[in-house]
Amino acid sequence: MTVTPVTPPVFIHPLADRRGVPSALLLDARGMRPEAAPLEQLRELAAGSMPCYFGAGLSEASAQMLVDAGWQLAPDGEIHHSDAPLDAEFKEVPGSATWIDGAWFLAPPPKPVGSQATSRALALKLVQLVSADADTHEIEAVLRQDPTLSYHLLRVVNSLGMGSARRVSSFSQALLILGRAQLRRWLNLMLFSAREADQRSAMLLARVAVRARSMELLSKAGGHDKAHQEQAFMAGMFSLLGVLFGMPLAEVLEALTISEELSQALLQRSGTLGQLLALVEAAEHADLLALTRGLQAVQIEVASYNQIQADAYLWMQAIAAGKAGPADA
Repeated sequence: MTVTPVTPPVFIHPLADRRGVPSALLLDARGMRPEAAPLEQLRELAAGSMPCYFGAGLSEASAQMLVDAGWQLAPDGEIHHSDAPLDAEFKEVPGSATWIDGAWFLAPPPKPVGSQATSRALALKLVQLVSADADTHEIEAVLRQDPTLSYHLLRVVNSLGMGSARRVSSFSQALLILGRAQLRRWLNLMLFSAREADQRSAMLLARVAVRARSMELLSKAGGHDKAHQEQAFMAGMFSLLGVLFGMPLAEVLEALTISEELSQALLQRSGTLGQLLALVEAAEHADLLALTRGLQAVQIEVASYNQIQADAYLWMQAIAAGKAGPADA
């Protein structure tokens, strides 16, 4: 009897360049067999805008399979791993390193002073207004108080390729073109990118984009409706607000208007949304056992998960390049 090889899940980590900007992908291919590899998804990622690497230690056949799919063996000594905070100018990164791996960008932000503190307070106020679906004029009033927030919102909206012949120059125009639901997404995404003084911003944006898009697509794969998919996207987005603002997540959520289901998912990983969030976190930590159990619990095949990972990372690359359109689940 012929045994069909079990397709393994894809574990991917974005790599930052020496500026802290996500610029490459690293595949954890341990245990991946050529006959069971998700080649279609690997080729999709290799055809994206970022160079794709895999680590050493694979069999010759597995390494060749990845090379044929467009991936490269990670250059020896050129990836620096750090889970600890890095200095503001990345001086701690060895001169031989091209890429930075690890969870360094999840460290607390430096304590804000002066205009930085004001900007952070306005950003938190904006999150509160958006979550409460506040009046357009209230949101616009906050944006007017911080030119950086306004600039990043208009930059994002103008990069969407929405088919409009004219450039968007105001919040009201952005609302008219995108609609409330899409604008809510982009306002929250914009918060992660509109922080020039925070060296973590680019990688945090990459992490939250992958989380949010993955959760939305997992919700769809699990047979849930559009409303649940939207909640899943926002759960992925809100899950890193505590990291962004350097506050306990529970404290951030206290000021937001969100459902009890979403709150419990974020704080206790309960309910379907909580299951999806825990599943995405297991993937970030390359925890094969937790990911496998999580996929079984929500009845999603590994092959579907791998496609979702590929789609989420491709969307993240488009976000990083300022070329992403509204995500259609």
